[in-house]
Amino acid sequence: MPPNNRRDFLKKMGVASIASTGLLGCASLENKSVVSPKLIKPKALKKGDTVAFICPAGTNYDKSVIENVEKQVDKLGFNAHFGKSVYTQYGYFSGTDEFRANEVNEIFKNDKIDGIISMRGGWGCARLLDKIDYQLITENAKVFSGFSDVTSLLTAIYKKTGLITFHGLMGYSSWDRFSIEIFEQIVMKGEKAFLQNLPPDEVEHYYTITGGKVKGKIIATNLTVLSSIIGSDYLPDWSDKILFVEDIAEEPYRVDRMLTQLKLAGVLDSIKGFVFGKCRRCVAETPERALTLEQVLENNLKPLKIPTYYGAMFGHITEKFTLPIGIEAEIDADAGTIQLLESAVIM
Repeated sequence: MPPNNRRDFLKKMGVASIASTGLLGCASLENKSVVSPKLIKPKALKKGDTVAFICPAGTNYDKSVIENVEKQVDKLGFNAHFGKSVYTQYGYFSGTDEFRANEVNEIFKNDKIDGIISMRGGWGCARLLDKIDYQLITENAKVFSGFSDVTSLLTAIYKKTGLITFHGLMGYSSWDRFSIEIFEQIVMKGEKAFLQNLPPDEVEHYYTITGGKVKGKIIATNLTVLSSIIGSDYLPDWSDKILFVEDIAEEPYRVDRMLTQLKLAGVLDSIKGFVFGKCRRCVAETPERALTLEQVLENNLKPLKIPTYYGAMFGHITEKFTLPIGIEAEIDADAGTIQLLESAVIM
């Protein structure tokens, strides 16, 4: 084939190839987009229900916690069921990956269990994400609550099934009156709760990074956990979301590194609002040679020009909000408040 004809032929074939792969034209790109599962709300928990406690990540080193949990759930009117993982150990895990994943699947399938609360976090839930039966969970929707490492599991379940999960109480929580009342409002009464920090004389207060109000769907997670699964298929489309993150014992430079990762991955440029919860013990070992946490947050989050504030009451703290993942809410970054715009459960 003569050179000129060859070039013409390759040009035509190139255009045809682009068109066939959906790279030519917006309509083709839209056809390639992933459709999110339909939103599923679990049934509200009520007195007399059985709530299972499991350890999908770290082992339960302190068995005395079991007795405290039994007392607390009894006050709420629940019956406590403790999974085998609460009593087992495999190094720093509560069992092998297969053991823990199978227990999650079995607890969801068990029709005598009405809700699930993680006993503790630790590390290991991300290792289960490709072993979970998401179709089974879709068919057996239940309240599932936890925080810290458990948020990888909570977020993955929401992404894969559309089930509302809850960033909130765990077995190792303090079970204080403030936290329990909010849990009751959202998970038992189905209220569109208004979440506001306790007065500043009772808790470290919030501060505004960028003011304003915005509505979006809640994604509440641990910053380290989120960073560790960036690039996986277990995270949602971020375009209509308000991102809530918290952490513990991370120096400011590490928070900087993780926020930079979220920026480079396109997360921060996609979300509508940002709320950073409490970051306990997030101070530099050598403050004279470091940025403060506040400086790191200002540097990374101020340029986004979306409503953003620090200090909401969730995460590794005593008194905490319950945040329903996937529910529409409105934040006011000036007032430091969160208003749920719909019920998170079916009454």
